[in-house]
Amino acid sequence: MIALAEILRRHGAEYRARFENRMPLDQLRVMQAITACRTPALGGHRWHCPTCGEDRFSYHSCGNRHCPACGHDDAQLWLNRQQALLLPVTYHLCTFTVPAALRRPIRAHPREALAILFQTASSSLLDLCANPQWFGALPGVSGVLHTWTRLLEYHPHIHFLVTGGGEMPDGSWKTPSTSFLVPVHALSAVFRARFRDALRKTLPAVFATIAPETWRRDWVVHVKPVGGGEKALLYLSRYIYRVALANRHILAADSRAIRFRYRRSEDGQSRVASLTPLEFLRRFLQHVLPSRFVKVRHFGLHHPARRSTLRLMRAALYLKLKQPIPIPPPPPEPSPCLCPQCRAPMIIAQRLAPLRYTSARGPPP
Repeated sequence: MIALAEILRRHGAEYRARFENRMPLDQLRVMQAITACRTPALGGHRWHCPTCGEDRFSYHSCGNRHCPACGHDDAQLWLNRQQALLLPVTYHLCTFTVPAALRRPIRAHPREALAILFQTASSSLLDLCANPQWFGALPGVSGVLHTWTRLLEYHPHIHFLVTGGGEMPDGSWKTPSTSFLVPVHALSAVFRARFRDALRKTLPAVFATIAPETWRRDWVVHVKPVGGGEKALLYLSRYIYRVALANRHILAADSRAIRFRYRRSEDGQSRVASLTPLEFLRRFLQHVLPSRFVKVRHFGLHHPARRSTLRLMRAALYLKLKQPIPIPPPPPEPSPCLCPQCRAPMIIAQRLAPLRYTSARGPPP
């Protein structure tokens, strides 16, 4: 398997030499972190087998949220926590996207523009759900930001997992009277108007560059039921602690091209794309988020301040259905490190200190 880290080690210096003056510091830090991932630069351990005398070295992971080699355990823990809060109702997956004319301005101002995307999409969804004409209750809403297509092009959108029901002002639970959550056309119009007003207020210079017809055309908002929510949560969890693609999707890499596998949205068929190394790195790095930007946010009954209410609602719904409340399994115990030669448990014989480096703009360790 070819890792993204290896591609960065081969071509990162050339990419920085061409584009470093135009690269945000966050992208340089991500390049440095992934390049150093699971190498002596980050330190590690020397494991020793007391049975056969075999020695093995293991090096620390970078832990960067954009690294495809890290975050699997964290993603599983996040998935377990969210599954433990699932209600016995039908969930809906709501996806908010923006027109192509807004993608470049958002990419140029990600911290402000992506925050606007989160705020306007979530408030539009919650307010329409609270409207007695449609729903009239407060649902649980969890949003996950994605910025990529399967070909790694820039396409910011947010997936919201929404409970099919919500809390009434008197504290009771209400289920929608129809199979759909809220009318999509009304949701799209409210979202478009609020995004326009927020962008004009927050980034007036950027707003002035947007063509007026962008605010008159229909915006794509998609809502569909997804059953009990387990499969939707599994899909969202895959990209909580990494970005765009996994290492297993990279098929080949040389000085001329990077080939990776992707699945077409139109027919679900697997295809292979080929990009030059620098274009591949450009497409990957454009999805690096600003430092400390929160890409997973919870609203309504899913807000952290409402978790106690959510648990009470969950217990009441299961009681009404006369079903036992599911108890999540305990987290798995860490497996011991076994000797690859004799399969006996190994022990840590030496701790390896990380190498010291200070600047993200310097050469990678």
